[in-house]
Amino acid sequence: MRPIRLLTGVLTVGVWTLLSRVLGLVREIVILALIGPGPVMDAFVAAFRLPNMFRRFFAEGAFNAAFVPMFSKRLEADESPLDFGSSALSGLGFVLLILSAVAMIFMPALVYATAEGFAGDERFDLTVAFGRVMFPYILFISLAALLSGALNASGRFAAAAAAPVLLNVLVIGGMVAASAAGGAVIDVLVWTVPVAGVAQLALVWIAAERAGLRLRPRRPRLTPEMRDLVRIAVPAALAGGVMQINLLVGQQVASNFDKAVGWLYAADRLYQLPLGVVGIAVGIVLLPDLSRRLKAGDDAGGRAAFSRATEISIALTLPAAVALIVVPLPVVSVLYQRGATSAADSQAIALAVAIYGLGLPAFVLQKTLQPLFFAREDTKTPFRYALVSMIVNAALAIGLAPALGWVAPAIATTAAGWAMVVLLALGARRLGPVVRLDDRFRRRLPRIALASIVMGAALWGTMVALGPLLDRGGVRYLALVVLIGVGIGIYGIAGQLVGAFRLSEFRDAVRRRRG
Repeated sequence: MRPIRLLTGVLTVGVWTLLSRVLGLVREIVILALIGPGPVMDAFVAAFRLPNMFRRFFAEGAFNAAFVPMFSKRLEADESPLDFGSSALSGLGFVLLILSAVAMIFMPALVYATAEGFAGDERFDLTVAFGRVMFPYILFISLAALLSGALNASGRFAAAAAAPVLLNVLVIGGMVAASAAGGAVIDVLVWTVPVAGVAQLALVWIAAERAGLRLRPRRPRLTPEMRDLVRIAVPAALAGGVMQINLLVGQQVASNFDKAVGWLYAADRLYQLPLGVVGIAVGIVLLPDLSRRLKAGDDAGGRAAFSRATEISIALTLPAAVALIVVPLPVVSVLYQRGATSAADSQAIALAVAIYGLGLPAFVLQKTLQPLFFAREDTKTPFRYALVSMIVNAALAIGLAPALGWVAPAIATTAAGWAMVVLLALGARRLGPVVRLDDRFRRRLPRIALASIVMGAALWGTMVALGPLLDRGGVRYLALVVLIGVGIGIYGIAGQLVGAFRLSEFRDAVRRRRG
């Protein structure tokens, strides 16, 4: 995959991921407006996090790290990739069926383990009830993730990237319809989640069939190939589990503060927008590309792909991080402050957004550094680094909570993210020439930083100038559009002038994608 094709793949995934994240943001806006921060939202967040936590543990963590490189290499060498994929699909489905049954039976214990602060009030029983409805989502979405990995390995990114859009479309439509009909919005929200999982699985299944990737369920068997997959996947699953422990530690701390779970969740959705568009898109495209290049012994091509992926990540992430740090309150207040969400809620969410913004580059860089290990089927090293990150997160979240209160988990998440990046960068130095960033990246990095600083100053000045308009009724939406437009325009002009990037490169990639 040449650099221009890498950029094309990133744009394909990025466009669909952007749509999904934007709709996800709309979903949170509707939830905050119709339900608002409080016991019901805290219960929904804690319950919804359970299937998503295990999804990352079993599917995105283990199978994107282990299944994709192994499937890619078999596909490249035509070594029965469909047989391998069918066995993996069957084994994963069997494990998830057992997990779902156990989780639904022992849901009270699971809720207590993940949100102890809810014990003794109404949030606990609500979370148990919501969790039992939503937990089967893990089965459908994890199987969809495996099929998405097979599509990505074959160079087909669109359908897999489009699947998450369905969840947001169905949830938004369901909540709006329930509100208009005078029904219970929260009940519709909770029941729509598993229905959306079925729809996502159906979409990628059909796409895989049309692509000739006909994976079929069969009786699970622990073949030598599956033993190799388990051997590689278990450390990756443990690494993913460590990252989920970080989230759970934060939730445990936040559950002891009124509305904090909802505040942190709303802030998380905002910084997840650029993280999803850039970091996940780059990671999805880079991993199968590096796997194929290592199989072919193409170190030079691998180095070029890694350098361009990192350059794209920094060029798109650094200005987003600066914006989240400099102007979080206008963004949060315009997007979230309505209905059941007050000005005080907006101020709390904005503080968390700024803290997460400091960690955004780290969260994205992890997505470019981890494939260097995963492409070599090395999942143990990132696991060891994730353990260190977990210790940093837990120490800061628990240690800072008595003094700083509910913001401690956000600070801990950001610090742990940077600790993980430092460890990955240092560990990658032993992996050979592929990880040595090329001269073009070294030239452009300080220029990207300069353009981002110029943009940050322009955003601050524009925010001050638009101050009254950002608080005034319907005009605030136009004012926010102007504020964002100024940031994008200034960054584009400054970046072009100082040589941080060439806009022609993006135009060429867009033309190639359309062609």
